Amino acid sequence: MEKIEFSPPDIGEEEISEVVSALKSGWITTGPRTKQLERKLAEYCHTDKCVCLNSATSCMEMTLRLLGVGCGDEVITSAYTYTATCSAICHVGATPVLVDTGKDSYEIDYDGIADAITDKTKVIMPVDIAGMMCDYDKIYAVLEEKKHLYKPKTDIQKLFDRVIVLADSAHGLGASYHGLMSGEAADFTSFSFHAVKNFTTAEGGAAVWKNREGLDNEELYRKYQLLSLHGQSKDAFAKTRLGSWEYDIEGAYYKCNMTDIMAAIGLGQFKRYEGLLKRRRSIVERYNNGLKDLDVQLPQHIREDRTSSMHLYPVRLNGKDRNYSNGFIEAMAEKGIPLNVHYKPLPLLSAYRRMGFKPEDYPNAMAVYENEVTLPLHTKLTDEQTDYIINNFKEIYA
Repeated sequence: MEKIEFSPPDIGEEEISEVVSALKSGWITTGPRTKQLERKLAEYCHTDKCVCLNSATSCMEMTLRLLGVGCGDEVITSAYTYTATCSAICHVGATPVLVDTGKDSYEIDYDGIADAITDKTKVIMPVDIAGMMCDYDKIYAVLEEKKHLYKPKTDIQKLFDRVIVLADSAHGLGASYHGLMSGEAADFTSFSFHAVKNFTTAEGGAAVWKNREGLDNEELYRKYQLLSLHGQSKDAFAKTRLGSWEYDIEGAYYKCNMTDIMAAIGLGQFKRYEGLLKRRRSIVERYNNGLKDLDVQLPQHIREDRTSSMHLYPVRLNGKDRNYSNGFIEAMAEKGIPLNVHYKPLPLLSAYRRMGFKPEDYPNAMAVYENEVTLPLHTKLTDEQTDYIINNFKEIYA
C-alpha cells in the first residue's frame, strides 16, 4: 500500500500547465491571472467582487483595517480555532474577546456571543471549522438583539446598524448554508488557499463581501489593493501600460498581494474543484459508514440545512482524555496512519495565556480538545487506504 499522508496538495497537469504558461508569459507577480482568479472566485461565491491576497490571515487583517477596527475596539471570536483568526485581531491593535464553543460542538456558543458584546464590540469573527459553516441565522439574531450596544466610529462601520460579521471560512470554500455559498452568508468572508486546503495556490487567500446599501464595491476593492500593495495607487501591471508609470502612495500600508504564479495554480484547481469536492464527500461517507457503530462523535459534514466543504474529518473519542487520545494517535502512527489534532484551544497557547486567557474559562472548548483526533481527508486518499484507516481505527479503539 502506498504511504498514507495526512493532507498533501492535489496538483495535476492542469495546475502545472497553468504555472508553466504564467512563467512563459513573462508576468509572474500580481497581474492578469490574479484578476482572472478573483473574477472566478466572485462568481463561484455569488459575490460581485473578490480580492486575492497572500493568505487568509492577511485577508482578515486587511478587512479589519478597512473597517477601521483598532485600539479601543473589541472583536469577538471563538476560543477553538487556529491562532491566525485571533492574531489578525491583535495585528490591528484591537482587543480579542474569546467565546467558548457550544457544548459538544466545534461551533462558537451562540448564547455566549450575547454575553460578550459590549459598546466596544465592532466585529465578530465566527469560524467555519473543518468546512462546516456556523449557524449564521443564530449569529444575526443575537446581533440584532444587541444592536443597541453598537457604536460605529468610521464611515463604513456606520453602514451597519449592528456588529459586523467577518467569517473565518479558511476551510470553507464550496460549503453552503441554507442555499447560500460560503462568501454570501457573512458580511465579509476570508478563505485560505494554503497548501493543505481543499483549494490551493500554495500560499494565498481571498476576501469576499456581500452587497450592502451605501457600500461602494469598486472603492472597497481599490482600498484592498492599496492596503496590500504599499498604498500604491497603481499596481505593477497597470504601470506597464505605455506612459503610465506615474503613481502615488496614498498611505504607508502593507505588502500582502497574491502573485500570478500562485493564481495560476488556483486557475488549474478551478478546472477540477467540483470533482475534488465530490471525492471528499465520498471519503466522508465511507468514514461515516465505517465508524458509525463505534462510541465516537463523528463530524456533521452533511446536514439538512448545510453542506460542508469537508476539509477535515475530526472525531471525538467519547469518554477519553488527552492522554488516551495521544496514545491512540501514536498507535495509529505505528500502523502508518498519520492523525492530527484540530485544535488546541487558544487559551492553552503561551501567547494567549500571557494575554490573560485561562483554559478553565472555556470548559466546552477544553472538553472537545481532550478527546479530538483528526483523520486524513484528502483527494489523493484511495478507497483501499480509507478502508485501512477505518479497520485499524476499529481494531485499536475496541
